[in-house]
Amino acid sequence: MLGILSAGIAPGLALLSYFYLKDQYESEPISMVFKTFLYGALLVFPIMFIQYVLETEGVLQSSVVDAFLSSSLLEEFFKWFILFYTIYQHITFDEPYDGIVYGASVSLGFATAENIFYLIALGVEHALGRALLPVSSHALFGVIMGYYIGKGKFSATSTKKWIAFSLFIPFLLHGIYDYILISLKHWIFIMFPFMIFLWWLGLRKVKKARAHSLTHLNKQFELQKTLHS
Repeated sequence: MLGILSAGIAPGLALLSYFYLKDQYESEPISMVFKTFLYGALLVFPIMFIQYVLETEGVLQSSVVDAFLSSSLLEEFFKWFILFYTIYQHITFDEPYDGIVYGASVSLGFATAENIFYLIALGVEHALGRALLPVSSHALFGVIMGYYIGKGKFSATSTKKWIAFSLFIPFLLHGIYDYILISLKHWIFIMFPFMIFLWWLGLRKVKKARAHSLTHLNKQFELQKTLHS
């Protein structure tokens, strides 16, 4: 059991550490990041229950409905809900890159709890495959969600548009990911380039969010200089 727990937790913590350490300007409190991670982990239980009900009631009659409703919409909406209603207005969310830290945290909390359950059921030999696909994809969905949440909070205009994007784009990408996984016979040949694209997009958002944070902090510094002059 200790081996399963270690294999289940390690990928999520490694990815979260990576995105956390990319915050070069004002690192978030570890306690708040851990709390967000825990919220994400707890989401597994209501989501698993709803998915069980949908499957039992025969709602999931097609691969498209399964991929985009049961997996993508449910999971991304609940993660977005936690991010928007518990983090968005929090005092620690004070620069654009913070959205990426908290988005990755809530997503990786969910992915880590889900990963542990899967490894208990299927065995630790599946740990590498799950680390490379489900855990890392959840991290990247969270990064993209957090990028648009941060853009929405710190943009002077189009706030509602960016907030809408923060749910819609991860939902779309997650749905495509699951559709490839569950419906295509030779899914690995499509999944490999899709994951490369996902990593490219996620790291591009990281780079842009860091640039937005630097601009934001410089504006704050100039404003403080003006007020004290």
